[in-house]
Amino acid sequence: MGFIALKMLIGDRAKYIGIVIGLTFASLLMTQQAAIFIGIMTRTYSFLTDFSLPDIWVVDPQVQYIEDIKPLRDTEVLRVRGVEGVQWAVPVYKGMLRARLDNGTFQTCSMVGLDDASLIGGPPVMVAGQLGDLRQSDAVIVDEVGATGKLARVSPNGRRVPLRIGDTLELNDHRAFVVGICRVTRTFQSNPVIYTTYSRATTFAPRERKLMSFVAVKAKTGEDLKVVCAQIERVTGLKAYTCDAFKKLTFTYFLKYTGMPINFLTAVLLGVVVGITISGQTFYNFTLDNLRYFGTLKAMGTTDGRLLGMILLQALTVGAIGYGLGVGAASIWGSWAVSRTQIAFRLPWQLLAGTGVAVLLICLGSAALSIRKVIRLEPAVVFRS
Repeated sequence: MGFIALKMLIGDRAKYIGIVIGLTFASLLMTQQAAIFIGIMTRTYSFLTDFSLPDIWVVDPQVQYIEDIKPLRDTEVLRVRGVEGVQWAVPVYKGMLRARLDNGTFQTCSMVGLDDASLIGGPPVMVAGQLGDLRQSDAVIVDEVGATGKLARVSPNGRRVPLRIGDTLELNDHRAFVVGICRVTRTFQSNPVIYTTYSRATTFAPRERKLMSFVAVKAKTGEDLKVVCAQIERVTGLKAYTCDAFKKLTFTYFLKYTGMPINFLTAVLLGVVVGITISGQTFYNFTLDNLRYFGTLKAMGTTDGRLLGMILLQALTVGAIGYGLGVGAASIWGSWAVSRTQIAFRLPWQLLAGTGVAVLLICLGSAALSIRKVIRLEPAVVFRS
């Protein structure tokens, strides 16, 4: 009976292709828009992704997300180091500085200041130069995208010349030498990222009474991170987050206070509506056109349960094909977009599973409409003139 059901499905080529195209487009739209949304949201905490060595981040209690920097006193790092369960703690500077380009324009950059002694938290990938070169006078490392894009020099003939090792930058009226090019995770604002030492970053930065952005902490082996966080908060009066908790805090802030979730959710729901209206209606019409065949099978003694199984097999077959084509097209498009453009695209397995469940529900809903018609069908209908 399964073979007969598939033969009925494929035999009506026009409706079969129409159902598959509808489900493919729905899967593509849901997967693509959700993957872009996830990609954008992961960029909100890209700094934490690249600065992966610390277990705990100590911040001001009023900090709401990673970019909501409320400076701390430099002495706080010494207090954190004295807390039981802490293996090491280093100061971190993070802020926005203006870089003056050769043509006189200004470009806002994200400056990261690393601990002078250890350089913990350096760029994840060095394209040119070495991290240790930051110990040279006035040295900085620039991310690859910024060096070839917003910070590139403009030649007399109008061509953009990427920054190279040995070039200089003017950062907040201070001279800086480029000693390395790195590759980092794209940021939410897509600003160039510049690394230097903590002491040099505080020199480049506008003068304030407090300049330290965070204290990055590594807990001792075997320590419970939540217990260590509680100890740090009790001793210092500051707020301590595990790395995952800090990411979640940032993610939740953007979900709550920006319009991005609504925008992308609308596109995802549009995909569901497209799947229900196009595929559901086409599958229902397909069932109506084949009622005489279902009536014949019913007159021959086929049970309602067997007919139900045939319809579900047809619905799941077109659903699997449409899901595979849609997700495959979204993956190919995402790979191309990430390598050629600045579009954020992230496709975790949870998203693939969620899209699969959505397509399954669309198929089951379409089958439910058809099943109702078949179950109520009288076998004698095939003998009517």
